[in-house]
Amino acid sequence: MSVEILAAGPMLTVQDAGRKGLRRFGVSTAGPMDGPAMALANALCGNASDAAALEFAGMGGRFSASCPIRFAVTGGDCDIRVEDRRVLPGESNRLNPGETLKVGAMGDAVWGYIAFAGGIDVPPVLGSRATHLRSGLGGFQGRALRVGAILPLGEDKTVDRCLRLANPLAPEAGGPIRIVLGPQDDYFSVDIIARLTQTEFTVTPQRDRMAMILAGAELPAARGHDTVSDATVPGSIQVPGSHQPMVLMAESQTTGGYPKIATVITPDLPRLAQLPVGARFRFAVVSREEAEEAVIARARTLRARLADLQAKPEGVLQSEYLLSCNLISGVFVSEEFVS
Repeated sequence: MSVEILAAGPMLTVQDAGRKGLRRFGVSTAGPMDGPAMALANALCGNASDAAALEFAGMGGRFSASCPIRFAVTGGDCDIRVEDRRVLPGESNRLNPGETLKVGAMGDAVWGYIAFAGGIDVPPVLGSRATHLRSGLGGFQGRALRVGAILPLGEDKTVDRCLRLANPLAPEAGGPIRIVLGPQDDYFSVDIIARLTQTEFTVTPQRDRMAMILAGAELPAARGHDTVSDATVPGSIQVPGSHQPMVLMAESQTTGGYPKIATVITPDLPRLAQLPVGARFRFAVVSREEAEEAVIARARTLRARLADLQAKPEGVLQSEYLLSCNLISGVFVSEEFVS
């Protein structure tokens, strides 16, 4: 069982949940830019949430399969077609041998995910199938996928049915990107800390899986922009000598010598990653306790979402399925029928 790449969109890579527990050895986590979106794609295919799937930036590409498989595309709205038949994102669909899956441009997000039932079964490297592009580690030969690559699939041991969410996803909450100050916020004056939250920042084209550079307010450090190199994490906001903040992302280095004014909290990092170039936003400072509560709440919401899946109708609609649906949203009774 395998999938062949017929055309590859930008930065098409194999990703899973990433390499955990190895940053102290200098090994970056890698993994998805939008973990919840990848977990949903996997769940729709009956996979474990950390199974390997495809991540792409902007546009997916074209794919074929050696056997009948189920797939799902998540991350945002995009044009998805099996041959000339349009299918929807956010639910699983079928792809048969001889058919071509086309995943077009994302309309409202940056990072998209394509999961296949059974998961992509490339060999694990250091306990993960995630691709780290800068070091050429993991995934398919440690690189972005190109035309002609053939990806093996794992055995699909789940019930052969297509799934969708029982309730449509609510729009992602807007509002500021939440941050916790530090660990080197003492390098910056009170006025600069205030500037961090009082000014709008803009997403620049200088972005990849390692980091995204922001435009807007400059953040000069009173104590200078060189520190003793220490640990970084995805979400660290470093401020180099350019005074432009740089948010580290999934492929971030494990240490750095620029002062870190703050850290984006884990639940808000995917939302920041999905902002298109030119998008404007603000930061808001929260306490460590509030950040931990947000992490717990996000995990609870994700678990509930992945459990809220139902079989979607295929072919002729069955009465059991129709009876399970809310086919009307309300009842109107005209006054002339009221005694």
